[in-house]
Order: sequence, then structure tokens, then C-alpha cells
Amino acid sequence: MDDLFLKIVDGTIPSKKVLETDNVLAFHDIQPAAPVHVLIIPKKYIPSMNAVTEEDLPLIAEIHRVAVEVAQKLGVAESGYRLINNCGPDSGQAVGHLHYHLLGGAKLGALTGISDSHS
Repeated sequence: MDDLFLKIVDGTIPSKKVLETDNVLAFHDIQPAAPVHVLIIPKKYIPSMNAVTEEDLPLIAEIHRVAVEVAQKLGVAESGYRLINNCGPDSGQAVGHLHYHLLGGAKLGALTGISDSHS
């Protein structure tokens, strides 16, 4: 399988890790959209939130626990941060592997925006 994030998990592609557990990896985004921009991924391949099964729910809980720990570690837990999961092409999901963006470190703008292509 040619999965960018699985290559990061196995070390084939380097990353700047923030936190790692047996099941989850958090690393800095290479194209940050905020002063703090971390990607949080399951090490298990799941293509998107739509593919999450009942069996995966403990993993989803762990991802959220890791997000809180990352926010604390990077100093944005108190000031505030955004946790985003894009699901599908219209949302902007660019990598077909479930992932969350943790954004913070500045006052963030509007949560949504509709592009001209959605008019």
C-alpha cells in the first residue's frame, strides 16, 4: 500500500515527532497553517472517519487523549486550539488516511469557508 502516513509511521519518510504511543503518532505538519500545526494519526490504516468501526472506537478515544497531551506539551491547551478531521474530497482531505490537525498558537480565523467552486 502506498500510504504517506504509514511511511512516516515506519520511518521511511522522516517526521518531526511530538508524541508517540503504541497506536498513535503526532508530528509537526510540513506546511503549517498556524504557529502550532500538528498531525495526529492512528498507526493502523483507516482511510477516513467514514471507515471507523465499532472496534476502532478505543483508538479514536486514544487519538483525542493524545491531542490533549500534545496541546499541553506545546503550550496551547490554555489559550485554545482547534482539532480538525477532514473527511472526503469536499472537506479537503488530501491524504487517504484518517488524521486530525491540531492548530493553535494564535487567534484562529473562521472555522469554515465556502470556496467559489461550491457556489
